[in-house]
Amino acid sequence: MKRVRLISLALAVVAAWAAYSIIRVAGQIREQSKVDEARPADVIIVLGAAEYRGRPSPVLEARLNHALFLYLQHLAPRILTTGGAGGDPTFTEGEVAHNYLSRHGVPSEAILVESEGESTVYSTSAAFEIMQRMQLRSCIVVSDGYHIYRVKKMLESRGMTVYGSPRPEERVIAGSWREHWLYVRQAIAYELWRIGIAV
Repeated sequence: MKRVRLISLALAVVAAWAAYSIIRVAGQIREQSKVDEARPADVIIVLGAAEYRGRPSPVLEARLNHALFLYLQHLAPRILTTGGAGGDPTFTEGEVAHNYLSRHGVPSEAILVESEGESTVYSTSAAFEIMQRMQLRSCIVVSDGYHIYRVKKMLESRGMTVYGSPRPEERVIAGSWREHWLYVRQAIAYELWRIGIAV
């Protein structure tokens, strides 16, 4: 009986520590989501989002338009698009993003494509490999605000200099359950990544 109590106490302590850690990281994610750090870098990385039969979803289009804005401000000479097929047998998010940027005046040679990623972890890892191969050391990450903290940490852990620049997005009501859940979900994913579980 005493052993059962000790195990229960230990599990309660671990659960409390995990909850505290997630809440703390969620607060850091929230702060990062509101900061635009855009400044000169080697490349702009656009995190993938859904595409519909070769056309970017509104979220992906907003990310691409923001990356295009940064590119036209001469903050980086290249844009790296990411994202795999996501169940589409014909198109990938990375290729759809490439085509969109090309139609909007970005030269093909200025666009790098990662089109295999099935998750943030995979796309970020592949983007790092491309950067390393091309001897690129710094990047501006473009995504939704709540997404940037985790991507920054992943790339910084590999020695990259990373600046976050969130795309303009629909206003989420401050303090709403939806806003809190966006941050908590990313915090959970970040903590899982830290212990080697890719999501």
